[in-house]
Order: sequence, then C-alpha cells, then structure tokens
Amino acid sequence: MFSGNIQKGIVLHRQIDDFTDSHPYTKKAMEVFRPNYRLYSAPIMDILFDHFLANDVQLFTDDSLREFSQKTYRHLEDHSVHLPARFIHVLAYMKAEDWLYNYKYAEGIRKSLYGLARRATYMSETDTAYHLFLEHHDHLNECYQKFFPDVNQFAKQKFEELVL
Repeated sequence: MFSGNIQKGIVLHRQIDDFTDSHPYTKKAMEVFRPNYRLYSAPIMDILFDHFLANDVQLFTDDSLREFSQKTYRHLEDHSVHLPARFIHVLAYMKAEDWLYNYKYAEGIRKSLYGLARRATYMSETDTAYHLFLEHHDHLNECYQKFFPDVNQFAKQKFEELVL
C-alpha cells in the first residue's frame, strides 16, 4: 500500500486524466485519430499533448525543458522504492533516451507512438498516427492551446483540495 501522499498523487493523476479525456478540445483533437485507432485515440492524444507542452514557449525554453526532464528522472530514481518494478526497467530507457525532452521533436513522438503500439493489445501500427500528427499538427496544436489553460486550472484546484 502506498503512503497517503502517493495515494493523493494517484487520485490527482486519475482526475486529470478523466478531465483531459472528457474535455471538448481533447475530443475534437481525438477525432483526427478515431477512425483509425478508436479507443487508442485518447492515449495518442496524451502523447501528442506532451509534444505541444514541451514546445509551449509560455512554459519552457530549450534549457528549462532539458533541466525539467533531468530533474524529473532524478526525482523518480530517488523515489524508486515506491515505483512498480516494471517501471524501473522502463525508467532506465526513459532517462537514457531522454524521452521527456525528446517529446519536443517529431522523431520523439514517432518513437513514443511506436512504444504505445508495442504495449497495446489491439494497435498494430503507428505510421498512420504519425502521419496524421504531421498532417494535422496546426489543428492539434490549436486544440492543445485551448485545452491547456483549463487543465492547468483544474489541476491546481484539485491539488489544493487534496492537500487541505
């Protein structure tokens, strides 16, 4: 069983996921992928929103994104006793290939989509998703820009409720 703070973090993460998946602009963005990937359009959008987040100049410079990614890996390693054994193995690859920083680049997204397909039961290819991402990049970015302020406010509110 996890400590109280970790349990609260898990609850917060699930609330943010639910908010994200039900947000009108996330749904609008998922429509690009739904015909080919149905239920996998939600995890695809999770990955793509990470791309737009990594490129959000209101939040990150190139240096601050790199610093953020390295700090995150150190934090995860420092608290690895609380992480599932299966994730510890993934964390080594994540850090070595700097996944968080490389979400900034289309090639990082291509690799992440490929990783999703490897883990997914009913998703055999990602070339189509990657090409749709490139083709609809501006539209998907617009959806992110309209979605992110809402999820940011929601996360802050839910965090405050959990820590009080």
